[in-house]
Amino acid sequence: MPWLSRNLALATAIAAVTLASCGRAPQQKLVRDPKSGISSAALFDPERFAGEWLVVASSTPRCAGSKQNWALSGKTGYRLSGTDCSDGTAPRMLGGTAVVTGPGGRISTSDSFGREPVWVLWVDQDYRIVALGTPSGRWGQIMVRPSVGPRSDLLTAAREVMAFNGYYLNLITN
Repeated sequence: MPWLSRNLALATAIAAVTLASCGRAPQQKLVRDPKSGISSAALFDPERFAGEWLVVASSTPRCAGSKQNWALSGKTGYRLSGTDCSDGTAPRMLGGTAVVTGPGGRISTSDSFGREPVWVLWVDQDYRIVALGTPSGRWGQIMVRPSVGPRSDLLTAAREVMAFNGYYLNLITN
């Protein structure tokens, strides 16, 4: 019965592949060209960045309108709360801490944003709007101060900076 042992071997191989893939998280789609250069805001002030933000565009569906609070903790650290828009599939709870590791707006997080480095790609001089993303290209978002709202000229500038850093703007939606 050689056909039985062949079929048994094939069934065993299929089962092994199926079980091996069960423990893996689904691969998140990239929203940025990984071959493209990326830069962070050189003149970044952690104290001015601190506070309430409103997500106006994100690579995670249903995140526009979500709030984030980056409460200053020390000179270059933050306590995070609100909504984490880095999953790529759905908003989650934002928590933990973050610290500016430099140079510029390069930030490491403890429990949020997939524990990836968060880069401040651009922030306007009055800290009314900011473009954030990761060098890996797994997520990106644009936020504004709730009291200011999304001015079209600043939103256009933020989107241009994201495009310059290799982000696919069709995947950063309102």
